Amino acid sequence: MTTKAPAGGNASLLPRLARMEGLPIILVFVILVGFFMIAAPQVFLGWPIYLSFLTTVPPMLVLAIGLTLVVAAGEIDLSFPSTLAFSGFLFSICETQLGSPWLGVLAALAGGALIGVVNGFFVAVVGVPSIIVTIGTQFFWAGTASILSGGQSDALQQLDGSAIYHVFAANLFGVLPMQSLWALAIAIFMWFILNRHRFGEHVLFIGDSRTVARVAGVNVVWETIKLFTLMGVLGGFAAVLLTIENLNYFSTQGQGYLLPALAGVFIGGTSVFGGAATIVGTFFGTFIIGMLEAGVVATGIAGFWVQAIEGVVFVAAVTLHLLVDSPGKWRSLSNFVGLRRE
Repeated sequence: MTTKAPAGGNASLLPRLARMEGLPIILVFVILVGFFMIAAPQVFLGWPIYLSFLTTVPPMLVLAIGLTLVVAAGEIDLSFPSTLAFSGFLFSICETQLGSPWLGVLAALAGGALIGVVNGFFVAVVGVPSIIVTIGTQFFWAGTASILSGGQSDALQQLDGSAIYHVFAANLFGVLPMQSLWALAIAIFMWFILNRHRFGEHVLFIGDSRTVARVAGVNVVWETIKLFTLMGVLGGFAAVLLTIENLNYFSTQGQGYLLPALAGVFIGGTSVFGGAATIVGTFFGTFIIGMLEAGVVATGIAGFWVQAIEGVVFVAAVTLHLLVDSPGKWRSLSNFVGLRRE
């Protein structure tokens, strides 16, 4: 005897799918991977390309996850590239001068926390806009890292095969990069912080309305300082992953991450106005940014098309989010192009 599903079962399933966190960007991710599989099967039907993404994307993903919470609070942090440089220097100096890479990990996290506290103090206590503060601290800490390192790089080949290398950069069972596991663990942890913890609730509350948050009893100053400190710590951890992965420190190692990390956050669906954020969206958005260049080149398209295509994907993904989240915008667009008559 078989039991028939309720007549409205499929109908009720669709709204639940529509409410699935990060659904638009997941669809974009799947479509892009499918396109690359068809256009460049010799590359994207093999596993090595995906292992390379799991090695190179995690540092940027850790940064983007921290940035997601900052943007959710209606703020911005443009100083994290210099956090990678400064924290990477602290890690390097502890290894080369003191012979203690584990102390270097703590120093890198502490250095990132220091940068975050400074940012949070000027934003929350002094009242300087975060974009101004973090532009200034980006220059300051990047310059400090260059001065302290003398603009020189440090080779850390002695870490290859060491315990710390196996923990942060080796392949688990010879296959899965440890960086990806760390990034996944941080993404899951930060999802719970944002969606199930009081701190995440306060961050979204502040992003929605700082005034209302104060009236509701949220300590906006303290929560903002904690927020930027958390961003700094994650930046320090990303510096550890990047430095150990490369087995090398160089004072400009974070400069290429600014726009890609920001793009991963906004492509993922986090509101630029604050008050709404998605860790799942950031996760897939960052992987889209991380794989676009390799995918475009693998299809045989000239390399100078990469940035143009990234721009198209960026605008398309953000537009898709707006249309999915705001049906009224879709109706307005339909009316504008003449697809719907009132």
